[in-house]
Amino acid sequence: MKIASYNINGINGRLENLLRWLKETGPDVVCLQELKCEDHKFPKQALLEAGYHAIWQGQKSWNGVAILSRYGQIQETRRGLDGDPDDKHSRFLEAFINGIVIGCLYLPNGNPFPGPKFDYKLKWIKRLNAHGRKLQGFGLPVALIGDYNIMPTELDTYKPEKYVHNALFRPEARKLWRELLKTGWTDAIRTLFPDERIYTFWDYLRNAYGRNAGLRLDLFLLDPMLAQRLQSAGVDNEVRGWEHSSDHAPVWIQLKEI
Repeated sequence: MKIASYNINGINGRLENLLRWLKETGPDVVCLQELKCEDHKFPKQALLEAGYHAIWQGQKSWNGVAILSRYGQIQETRRGLDGDPDDKHSRFLEAFINGIVIGCLYLPNGNPFPGPKFDYKLKWIKRLNAHGRKLQGFGLPVALIGDYNIMPTELDTYKPEKYVHNALFRPEARKLWRELLKTGWTDAIRTLFPDERIYTFWDYLRNAYGRNAGLRLDLFLLDPMLAQRLQSAGVDNEVRGWEHSSDHAPVWIQLKEI
């Protein structure tokens, strides 16, 4: 089973690239972030014609998440996280697909630091941690997948000193990430590649992609049951180089069948 994550950064503006990547790589399940479209503008038919059923939670501005599947109709289980009834952002979508609970997330950016956006980011991570613990208690395999907007370690950025005051690299956010891991989650990419500088995002400015001045932001957290099935993983870096591409590249893992 191949599961992928892709911050598409505007699904309708980059639909051609998305369809091309789906056709060339054929993931079974895809978590998308940053749709930047309202619900009624989501390209459901185009994806269905490409062989993918979808559920989505759109939002006009910077948010929006979706889950695609080649296994047929998707059993949606949750939208949003508990803990803040006033939070209307489209950042979390959960489904049960082929025996696995899959949470697709777009964690808040948090910039500028310091400020209310950073405070919201930290509170959101704590809410995710609480929900993750609940999921682990159900006895089902779980994956929490998406754009975490966190660089967990110095290995996950090409220039750590540049990001000292950036919300994505602040020690407060990285501490909460470590607390997540301590509750039993496995960082799939880092587990398979413990010492490699693997990036999933390259800024549009200053030829970042050409210089490989990247960051690792798109992450897979696997519960102990799924961690045992982890077979391989990678980043489709070349997609970042396509014309009109997102600033993220698709990331994927391969799980052993049972």
